[in-house]
Order: sequence, then C-alpha cells, then structure tokens
Amino acid sequence: MEVLQRTANRGSISTGSYDIDNSVKLQTSGVNSEFFNYTIGTTGNRTKGTVSMWIKRTSFGTTQFLWEQGNTNSESGRLFVRFDTDDTLRIATGSTVLRVTNRVFRDASAWYNIVVAIDTTSGTADNRTRLYVNGVEETSFSTKNNFSQNDTTGMNFEKQHIGQSTVDESSFATFNGYMAEVLIQDGTASAPTDFGEFDDDSGIWKPKDLSAISVGTNGTYLKFENAASMGANSAGSGHGFSVQNINQNDQATDVPSNNFCTLNPLFTGFNSSVQLPSNGATQYGLSGGNQDLSYAGTMGVTKGKWYFENYINEVGATYGARIYVGFHTFQQDYDGVQVGASTNGDALAVWQLNDGNYVAWNGGSRSITSGLGTVGSGGVGKVVGIALNLDDNQISFYYDGSAVTNGTNLSLYNMGSQTDDGIFAIPVVQTKGSVQTANFGGYIPSNFISSAATDANGYGTFEYAPPSGYYALCTKNLAEYG
Repeated sequence: MEVLQRTANRGSISTGSYDIDNSVKLQTSGVNSEFFNYTIGTTGNRTKGTVSMWIKRTSFGTTQFLWEQGNTNSESGRLFVRFDTDDTLRIATGSTVLRVTNRVFRDASAWYNIVVAIDTTSGTADNRTRLYVNGVEETSFSTKNNFSQNDTTGMNFEKQHIGQSTVDESSFATFNGYMAEVLIQDGTASAPTDFGEFDDDSGIWKPKDLSAISVGTNGTYLKFENAASMGANSAGSGHGFSVQNINQNDQATDVPSNNFCTLNPLFTGFNSSVQLPSNGATQYGLSGGNQDLSYAGTMGVTKGKWYFENYINEVGATYGARIYVGFHTFQQDYDGVQVGASTNGDALAVWQLNDGNYVAWNGGSRSITSGLGTVGSGGVGKVVGIALNLDDNQISFYYDGSAVTNGTNLSLYNMGSQTDDGIFAIPVVQTKGSVQTANFGGYIPSNFISSAATDANGYGTFEYAPPSGYYALCTKNLAEYG
C-alpha cells in the first residue's frame, strides 16, 4: 500500500509562490453524475488548441472521461482524453486512437497535471498530438497514430464536456476525483511550462498563475472559486460552463498546492473491496451490510500531532455503531483480518465506538482500555475527533467536540515504537452495516458542517477546531511538522 510520504508526493507540492484555493469534486452516480458542459455557438480553431488540468483520482479500473469536444451526434467529429479500464490514458479522435500510454495512473495520493496540445498544422507528425504529465512529455505508447497535416478536429466545435463524454452522456463514464485549474485554449498549442514549473528545491512539478493566459474564442479557465457558480470562467475572454449535478457542496480545498489525505481506493483491507470509498474518497461502508469493511488513508506520519474527524452518517440497525477510528501501521497482512481482532498482531490504536473500548497492540497481544463510553443510535449526525500525538506517543478521542472520558493521552504501545523507528502511522477506519464519512479537512459536503473550523495554520475544514498544536493531514503541514 502506497502512501504519500513514501512516494515523494509526485505532482503534489506544498511550496512555491502560487497557491490554488479550490478544486471541484466529481463523481459517477448514474443519472446524477457530476460534470460540466457547454454548447459552442461559434466554431473556433479546429486545428490547434490545448487543454491543461490538474486531477487527483479517487477510483480506478473504469472508463473515465477527463475532457471531450466535438460533434454531438456521432463519434466522427469528436476529440477526447480519458482513462481506460486499465488506468492508461487514451487520446482519440472519432474512431482513430491517437495515443494510449504504456504508463498507468494509479496513485491515489498525488495530483497530476495533464496537458494535451493539438496542432495539426505542424510539419512534424509526432508533434500534432502531444501529451505531458507533470511537465514531462509522454513518449511510450502501446498505440500511436498521428493526424494528417492540417486535419480538422473536434476542437472548439459544437460541444465541450469536462469530466464526461459529449457523445453518450448515458454511459456515465464520469471522472471520479478532484479537478483544479482547468484551462482550455482555442487556437494555441502551448508547452507545459505555460501551466507549471519544476520547484528549484524539490524538483516537483507545481502550478503557475494562469491569470494572464489568453484562452481564445471558445477557451475557458475554471478555478472553481465561486461555490455558487462552479462553471464560471475566470479568464478575460471565452465562456463558462453549465454544471450537471454540481453544487456548492462539491467545492473542495484539496488542491495541487496543498494536497490532503483521503481514503485510499487501492487499499483492499478487510472486505473493503465490497464497497470502495466514494464522494471524493471520504465516504465509506455499506448500509445494512453484514461484513466489517476497513479502509486506510493516503498519508502516513512518523512525528508531529495530527487530527481528523469521522462523521457518523448512520448507526447500523443490526450491528449498531460498530465503528473503529484511529491509526495503524499495517506491517502485517491487513487483507483478511479485521481491525482490532485478537489475531491481528500489528500496531494499531483505535476507538471501538459500540463497545466503548480503546484497542491497541502491546507486545504480543491486544491491550484493551474500557470505559470510553459507547455510541448508540443517538450518534447519528455526531462527529468523532481523532488526535494523534507522535511527539509523546499518545492518542486522544473526542465526541462532538468534547474529550472522551478515559479517552485522552492513551499510550500508543507498539505504534509508538514503530513510528520512532520510521514506520508510518496511517489513518484507519472500519464499519459494519453502516455508512460513515472520514473528514481529513480537504473535502466534506458542507451540509455535514455547521460551524466550519480550521487548524491553527488555517488549513482544513472541520466541525470542531483541532486541539491546540494538532494539524490537518495535508502537504503544507507535513512539510512543516511531518
């Protein structure tokens, strides 16, 4: 299982002078799928254009469109970019496949900057379709074809979609994840350096200010900064987009310049493949299910003080609040053993809400501290806070903003020893027969928050302010405290 700290946060930089404020969360959900569209009034340049977007994936293994333009009635005139079911990137025009990468894109912890530049007027065939990921041109393809010189494409013609297909909206092949800084240019084939740059210290690709870039007649710059109008165009020219099933609750602060922890869709913990995380990789569990499903976060820490929340969407009718929240190091097999089980000889530190126990691993057996209080049906709508203190190797729990009796400054036992040795503690949650929402601060539907609070650095959106000295799991905080 990969976490951001292990992988040098590719495409997710927390330094630099340009900060992005917002992204949008998109999700496939049948007729309620979330995407943007626009019907073009005046045809633009059909031989030259560029699309740049930052994306963070929250599901894999399905067809997901990033962007498409062209004829609304057939495939003959369309041009699109999408992820295929094997998680490769495909660029195609009509029935002609232009590029399919050998590389797969399965990093749930990273933001990617995808740039596609089209220029069919180029005298060099390979330069008529160019794909860049995090500032580097992709050159290894399983399929590669080129436009004929001066070919007319679907660029800037009839209809544009972001996060969905123009030809067959009923396929619901919507992008699942977060998007930020989407810029479409009409009539210009740009280099990736117009949209980002390599950080001098880390060498990581980071975003640039795009406010001065010309987008042309049918171009657009979407910053998603206006929650009431998510399709608004921030460029001085061009047009905005209509929104489909997108509202202010879909605005997020998980962005390329400050990447937040989410639940990891590649973590197939105890039965979690039964129901993968949804809603921006924050919502987990299966209502009415009869299996414990466990999930892990995408970020790990070895020092510092960290906070996240768990919103109780429901308490299961059969199993009650069978919910575990806390941290885990996952040094042994986590596929077949539920969190907190007596056979799970591993380092963990979790509150079991229905039994009111703190469960940790100490030496060769579980250590159970009782008396933390139980949660019943009255817990629906309540918020559990988890505060990990790796400076003193302790963990504390909160319930609707108040410290849990007997649930503060509890010893981490094995976990403390492991993190002292450089092994990462990773957020872990588990539930049976209910649905929950893990809030790491980067995205949570606003109807779950009644009085938004942040950490002391102003990062994250929480129901309750983190305890003094505790911080949200995001790259800006990790760079300072992690």
